[in-house]
Amino acid sequence: MITRDWAMQFAREWIDSWNAHDPDRVLSHYTDDFQMSSPYIVQFMGEPSGTLKGKDRVGAYWRAALDRLPELRFELTEVFAGVDSIAIHYRSARGKIGVELFFFNENRKVIRAAAHYDQD
Repeated sequence: MITRDWAMQFAREWIDSWNAHDPDRVLSHYTDDFQMSSPYIVQFMGEPSGTLKGKDRVGAYWRAALDRLPELRFELTEVFAGVDSIAIHYRSARGKIGVELFFFNENRKVIRAAAHYDQD
């Protein structure tokens, strides 16, 4: 079971990693073969399914996103803890509101993640 304290700690580190524009630091929270889904995968990577698998492919996507959005910053709004998952609610510097869902393995590494946004 994931505690609220652990979920908050993960969320703060995840936000700080993104705000540092350090994709390797962000990727350190994930398994090598994790799966990521996001509407921006379609836009930035041309992947019609909106899903990528593996650190190499997702890392390339995140690097492309950071190159295109150098002002990208997140502000943590709320964190929700589940049995083996958490949801992070945040606001970006561009005014978007996002929620990311993270599913963890027994080592508390992310095996699957999905991003959701309030607008295009």
